[in-house]
Amino acid sequence: MADVSTLRELFGIDADMPVPMLEDDSDLIPRIDENYRFDPEVTRAILAGFSHGSRVLVQGLHGTGKSTHIEQIAARLNWPLMRVNLDGQISRSDLVGKDQVVIEDGQPRTAFEEGVIPYALTRPMALVFDEYDAGRPEVMFIIQRLLERDGLFTLTEQNRVIRPHPHFRLFATANTVGLGNVNGLYHGVNRLNQAQLDRWNIIASLDYLDPAEELLVVTGQVPEAATKLGEETVATMIEVAQLTRSGFAAGDVSALMSPRTVISWAENSVIFGDVELAFRFSFLNRCDSTEHRLVAEYYQRCFGSELDLDHAATAS
Repeated sequence: MADVSTLRELFGIDADMPVPMLEDDSDLIPRIDENYRFDPEVTRAILAGFSHGSRVLVQGLHGTGKSTHIEQIAARLNWPLMRVNLDGQISRSDLVGKDQVVIEDGQPRTAFEEGVIPYALTRPMALVFDEYDAGRPEVMFIIQRLLERDGLFTLTEQNRVIRPHPHFRLFATANTVGLGNVNGLYHGVNRLNQAQLDRWNIIASLDYLDPAEELLVVTGQVPEAATKLGEETVATMIEVAQLTRSGFAAGDVSALMSPRTVISWAENSVIFGDVELAFRFSFLNRCDSTEHRLVAEYYQRCFGSELDLDHAATAS
């Protein structure tokens, strides 16, 4: 470990919690995004993972920046990080490893190739499982081994037990809290095993940024939006996004605008020179047609002008 800093020095958060930093030079260390805004509570939770080896699960709706939050903390700690998306294609052999045919001295032979877990476990590295609630059952029980207190990993294929590197860290992100697709928004997620959830030391919840912070993120990512559209227009776009989030929470609409969508809207507004057209391309056309009038009302309440719904695509 190279150095120890504090939350206040590195993240501007009013606390003196020590923050560990590594001196590694690796291509796996994420790049720092100076425009990223940290949520103080979630930052402290994730840093407990880096400082004390706690296993941290970050839950939140799509677009709240869960994985990026972990990445940007790792970037400032100079900590190598690997993300694995637990989509339906990730199998046990991808995580553990498998026998493969290799060519040595011109002759084929069978050799065991390590998977993601043995690779990460033996290095100073933060391993992040994205879409944790979409993992296949066989995969989830492999991960459960890592969640035991000592974190030892038995590689049965080689009769070997792997002890984690002192600077190995484990994180996960999920849209749900393990209850499955209860509102129909996250097709493909599964109910999580409560015994496994119980093994995560910290479960943090990340919400969307407040409007002032989100404005800084959007104008930081799309500086042309501030110069060509004006900050007032970008702030109004964020107001529309907030109405869709409130409408989603109330059950009025089935889609909401994440900060990622607002950034796309700002980018498209600069490209097309038309905020309304960009709104249709970025958000309205993926909404259910039965919700177009309500979404148009959100737009009208913020911008004071009517949307031309005749040009909107109809999603079913």
